[in-house]
Amino acid sequence: MASAANILQRQFKELTRHPVPGFVVDLKDDNIYTWDVAIIGSPKTIYEGGYFKATMSFPEDYPFNPPTFRFNNAFYHPNVYPDGRLCISILHPPGDDPVSGEKAEERWNPTQSVESVLMSIISLLADPNCSSPANVDAGVAYRKEREAFDSIVKCQVEASKKDIPSGFKMPKTEKDFMIAAPVEIEEDVNFWYESGDESDFGADEFDEDDDDDED
Repeated sequence: MASAANILQRQFKELTRHPVPGFVVDLKDDNIYTWDVAIIGSPKTIYEGGYFKATMSFPEDYPFNPPTFRFNNAFYHPNVYPDGRLCISILHPPGDDPVSGEKAEERWNPTQSVESVLMSIISLLADPNCSSPANVDAGVAYRKEREAFDSIVKCQVEASKKDIPSGFKMPKTEKDFMIAAPVEIEEDVNFWYESGDESDFGADEFDEDDDDDED
């Protein structure tokens, strides 16, 4: 079985070559288990122009257990706790949860990837789950005081702009948002390129083991 580090290296490499629209990922202090993530506010939404920094942390038994996702700064949203932790079903431990009523298929399973998590986050931002909010005040405001909710979010968008890296090109249109690779990654700064042998990263081993583990 490929190690968690090898699996994460492969997924990180794929995301630097083929970014998920709306996200920028990097390693924090060259630690494959801790990723710096930035969410780019989508054009024609209340998040437009925002650059929201977050940290994604992975357990040593990944992908058998999910990562955590925490915004580094205040992020007013029904499904984000006041301390920045994101509450989303895909990041909840595997298996049915009779307390919350979540079914196993809604929660984490080892076939998920960083890409599927990021796609779920984009969907959640556009369509919050207010039935069991992590931030009750934000949930109430979203449903009953939308103008006040939008005002708080727009203030946070403006505050987030201080984190936009120098030289970074923010997408101006929806087309740019969908096709742009927000940052150019220099291959020589990615530590796994140094050997020049992709087999070092366990990609082939992971694929073979996955096939065996499905029985």
